Amino acid sequence: MDKVIPCPLSSFSIPIAKMNEIYKSATLSEIDIVPKKVEKMPEYETILYSKEGSFLSPAKNVAVIKMNRIDAMNAFNATILEELVAALQEAEKDPEVRSIVIASTHDKVFGVGADLKDAQALLSTPDEVRPLLTQGIEAIDTVAKLSKPVIAAINGLCLGGGTELALACDIRICDTEAKIGTPEVSLGLIPSWGGCVRLPRIVGLGKAMEIILTGGQVTAQEALDMGLVSKVVTKDELLSQAMWYGAKLGGNAPIAMKLAKQATHMAFEVDYKDNFEFLTDAGVQCFQTKDLGEGITSVFEKRRGKFTGE
Repeated sequence: MDKVIPCPLSSFSIPIAKMNEIYKSATLSEIDIVPKKVEKMPEYETILYSKEGSFLSPAKNVAVIKMNRIDAMNAFNATILEELVAALQEAEKDPEVRSIVIASTHDKVFGVGADLKDAQALLSTPDEVRPLLTQGIEAIDTVAKLSKPVIAAINGLCLGGGTELALACDIRICDTEAKIGTPEVSLGLIPSWGGCVRLPRIVGLGKAMEIILTGGQVTAQEALDMGLVSKVVTKDELLSQAMWYGAKLGGNAPIAMKLAKQATHMAFEVDYKDNFEFLTDAGVQCFQTKDLGEGITSVFEKRRGKFTGE
């Protein structure tokens, strides 16, 4: 009597001889042992980069950039700034990516700003500081200038350049343990990577002056109350909430999202007349897209729009 292999998904068993016959006659594609092509993610020394989906959308259209300089509490040196820009540019040029989440691998720290060891080494050569300041400004400004929406998932301590990075993002959420601040003046510095410009735009001049000039920190609840963050969640919910935002924004029409982001930034950067001219031009551009037709059709058909960025 032939030996048999029990089949757990049915009530019958398969003789071993018959199983061998099946495998001998099957092609590689029929038994599905050919490995499928896996997209290779870029690798960095201080950054983890991945593309992920969420319960809202199984499509992996959210780029997740996690700062990963754990031993230095994600302090910014030249390497992490360079790699942050490289990761952002990778997400920007990838047509599959619709939104970006910036987070941290450190359990208790989002980021603590410029690496003070580097700063100390420059005390005797202040003329060499300008390139580092310029690099920091340009790296963080890359976030603000991306055409795709960026969400900051702030966990724990967020200070100095970490705060300035979060300020450049379009949406900020934090966990209940977050402490956000700009301690630069207590060290003899200023928030020179954009903090002095972006913070008053977000929380108002009075609150910004208080935070910057005291060099203090605000709690998660205080940040929520002043509009510095949009939502406060538990530590365990932080990344999933950020991914929810990523999927939600990623489900909207890409061209319209790009133009809306640009137009909103212009409210603080150019004359009102120029703003209105841009809004008119952007509106005309939206009417030239296939996405608008799809969006209108989806309303009449009572379904969610399926946008392609065309």
